[in-house]
Amino acid sequence: MFTSNFNNLILNSDSYKASHWLQYPPGSEYMSSYVEARRGDYDVVFFGLQAYIKEYLDKPITTAHVDEAEAVISAHGLPFNRAGWERLVEKHGGYLPVRIQAVPEGSIVPVSNVVCQIVNTDPEFYWLPSYLETSLLRAIWYPSTVASLSYYCKGIIRDALEKTADSSAGLPFKLHDFGARGASSMETVALGSLAHLVNFSGTDSMTALIAASRWYGMDNEMPAFSIPAAEHSTMTAWGRDFETEAFANMLEQFGGEGKIVAVVSDSYDLWNAIDNIWGETLKEDVKTMGGTLVIRPDSGDPAKVVREALERLAVKFGTSVNSKGYKVLPDYVRLIQGDGINPLSLGKILDTIIEAGFSAENVTFGMGGGLLQQITRDTMSWAMKASAVRIDGTWKDVFKDPITSRSKRSKKGRLALVKNDKGQLKTVKEDTLTAASNNLLRDVFVDGKLLVDESLTEIRKRTGW
Repeated sequence: MFTSNFNNLILNSDSYKASHWLQYPPGSEYMSSYVEARRGDYDVVFFGLQAYIKEYLDKPITTAHVDEAEAVISAHGLPFNRAGWERLVEKHGGYLPVRIQAVPEGSIVPVSNVVCQIVNTDPEFYWLPSYLETSLLRAIWYPSTVASLSYYCKGIIRDALEKTADSSAGLPFKLHDFGARGASSMETVALGSLAHLVNFSGTDSMTALIAASRWYGMDNEMPAFSIPAAEHSTMTAWGRDFETEAFANMLEQFGGEGKIVAVVSDSYDLWNAIDNIWGETLKEDVKTMGGTLVIRPDSGDPAKVVREALERLAVKFGTSVNSKGYKVLPDYVRLIQGDGINPLSLGKILDTIIEAGFSAENVTFGMGGGLLQQITRDTMSWAMKASAVRIDGTWKDVFKDPITSRSKRSKKGRLALVKNDKGQLKTVKEDTLTAASNNLLRDVFVDGKLLVDESLTEIRKRTGW
C-alpha cells in the first residue's frame, strides 16, 4: 500500500488537513495565509524557503501520488479529495497553482511581522494553501530559528571583540557548528547547519556542504571550513601514561606553517595538560611548529574552566596587551570551548574572561545541541495562519482572537511588509499600499516555477557579512 520513500507531497501534511476541503464556506475561491514568528528573544533571520521549494515543490504531483495518498488517507480514517488532486494533475500538470511571496532570505526582520505569504492562483484550489501549512511552516521555522539564534550569538561575540580586540576579522570562525551528531535527522543537519552558515564559516557538519551545493548555488565554492582535531578516543587510546606522546603526535601530524590543530586536553587532568605537558614538555614544539595549537577543554563549568585555562596559559606562554588594554596569548596558542554552549553561557564566558582582563580573541566556541536541537517551534512562536478569503468575488478578512490568549491573535487581510517613516519594518494590509510603497515581500514561487534562486553568498551579504 505504501511506497518506500517520502516523496509524496500529498502525504507531507497533518492528517486533519485531509478533511479541510469540505469545511470552507460555499463559494470560496482564494485563501491567503501568512507566516510569522509571533515573539522571541531574537530578530528573525529568514532562511530555508528556497531549499523547500527545490526539494519538494519543483516536482509535479502524479496520478501515482494521488492513488497512494487515497489508499493511505482513506485507510487512516479521513475523507480524501481525489477529485481535487486529480484535477490538479489534469489542469496544471501536477504543479501547484499557488503564489508564495517572502522577504529575501537572509533578511533581518523583527518578530511579529509577516515573512512569507501564500495564496492559490486558481479558484478551484482554494483549499491548497492551508493544506501546505505543515510542510511550509516546518521548512521555514526550523532553519530560520537556527539562523536567528546563530546571528544573535554572532552579535554577542562581535560586541566582545569590538570591546577587547584590535580586530574582528576572525569573527566568521568564532562559532563552530558541532551539532551533527546531536541532531534528530540528516535533513535536520542539512537545514540547521546550513542556516548557521548564513552567519559563520566554521562547521563540522559535512552534510551542510552538500546542502549548500544542492539548494544554494555553492557548486564551485566551499562555504565553510574545519581543521584536524582530536577526540577523546584518539587521545585515550594511547593510555594515561602516554598522554604526552598523544599530544606530541598531534603536533607532528598536523602542525606546520599556517596550520591549525585542535587537541581535546581534559581526558584526565586539564590543568596538568596545560601546566606540564603543553606548558613545559611540549612548550618549544608548540612555539616553533609554525601554526596554532587550539586547546579544547570539554568538561566542568564553562566560564570558570575557560578563565582558569587562560590564566594558566598566560603563566606558561606569556601574553601581550593590545591597544584596548586586554591580554592576548601568543598567536601560536588559543582555546576553543565546545561544551555547554548556548546564548546564555556564551555571554557569561565572555563576560568572565573580559573581567579577568583577557581579550575575546583568545577563545573560539563550538556549539552543538544548543544550536541545532535545543529549539522548537515555540522558541520564536512560529505560526502560519489564514488571513484572507475571497468568497463569490469578495475578499474578507480572516483572523483568530482567542479571549484566553491574546498573544495568539492573528493578523487580518492580504499582507505586505514595508519600512515606515522611521525606517522600521512594519506589517500592513496590502490594500493600504500606495504607489510609493515598497513591499518587501516578493514573488518567489508561482504556479510551479521558482522565480528567485540565490546563492548562499548573496544571502550572507544581507546579514552584514
